[in-house]
Amino acid sequence: MANPRIISGLARGIRLKMVPGEITRPITDMVKEALFNILGQDIEGASLLDLFGGTGSVGIEALSRGAAYCRFIDLHRAAVEVIRFNLEKTRLKENAQVVQADALHYLARPADRAFDYIFIAPPQYKGIWERALALLDAHLDWLNPDGLVIVQIDPREYKALPLQRLEQVEERKYGNTLLVFYEVRAADQANEA
Repeated sequence: MANPRIISGLARGIRLKMVPGEITRPITDMVKEALFNILGQDIEGASLLDLFGGTGSVGIEALSRGAAYCRFIDLHRAAVEVIRFNLEKTRLKENAQVVQADALHYLARPADRAFDYIFIAPPQYKGIWERALALLDAHLDWLNPDGLVIVQIDPREYKALPLQRLEQVEERKYGNTLLVFYEVRAADQANEA
């Protein structure tokens, strides 16, 4: 697989360094382009929390397209180092923060800010995406009331989840990748505003 590239914006065409070994599952350029076509101009000026950051490809793409801020979380030192390298290479580190932490423990703490987008692309087949969504459902302070949670999983992992305050609003399948979109239920939006 070729190294992921930045598709559009300030860092367009720059190829990103990959994380060595098998600890990450990079998003393909095709899926990333589809994702940002869905988000459109809304990414400009937005804030993003990129959980399980990996190479940083999604968050860096968001910054390249005009996002105001991105925080990357990854447990693995190798991934954190690669994200920092890729931010330097793309000259987008000014509006980014990289944190080495367990994303599930991180979500269990009180939020220090709310994000417009939260991207979840954890290791496959371990149910981690379900636990991350359940934590966000319980800690909505991480997400702006009109924000969006995007989950990237293998379609075989998907199942409807019994969420209280988040609801699934869309899903898109691209080969062996499924993007699932969640937003705050209307009743909870009013309470959070």
